[in-house]
Amino acid sequence: MKIILIRHGDPDYEKDCITELGHKQVKVAAQRLLKEEIDEVYCSPLGRARQTAQAFLDASGIGNMTILDFMQEIRFGREGALYDNKWNPWLGAAALIKEGKDLQSADWREYPVFKDNFATIDSDKIAEESDKWLASLGYERQGQYYRCSGKGNCEKTIAIFCHGGSSAAFMARVLNQTFAYMCGVLMYFPHTTISVLKFDNKPGELILPVIELLNDARHLKDVK
Repeated sequence: MKIILIRHGDPDYEKDCITELGHKQVKVAAQRLLKEEIDEVYCSPLGRARQTAQAFLDASGIGNMTILDFMQEIRFGREGALYDNKWNPWLGAAALIKEGKDLQSADWREYPVFKDNFATIDSDKIAEESDKWLASLGYERQGQYYRCSGKGNCEKTIAIFCHGGSSAAFMARVLNQTFAYMCGVLMYFPHTTISVLKFDNKPGELILPVIELLNDARHLKDVK
């Protein structure tokens, strides 16, 4: 099975939609994604992700998308300080790197920028729900790995249209990295960027997903 994560197009966050530039980006991304032979489409419930997914549905002829509520964008901040950049996990990860802090520490949740941050709460929820969803596709979490049952969607290529934060949380879980580390690695996350994870489909075996593609935005080189 392959899982393709696609970030939404350039957004108008206030209106939860994509901009004029975003519409250009998603049309180009849709043509690029036709090469992936996608079988099923999943999507965050938020408008900017749905518009991005719809561009691909229109180009591919795939009839519908399935909403994954848990893949909506993460929040960041604390009560009364939502979306305050003081609690921005990507900027926080960058600052921790400059201080030489270990983003893969078992105690990463205790770093001030992540402690009591909605981003940490939401990333943990995505980790939990991701495992449930993968189990429904035939991959049961066992320790740090997944065991392929040979049932479900093990032969399929699945697209998830979502967000930078939810993608980082999803990849942190399936690749056994901390959310803090993935925020550092995926800090520069272009709109409509494409990442591909491959899950081995041998029944009964423990597997770890392989990164086939990470943050590919080459399709955007001529989009302005």
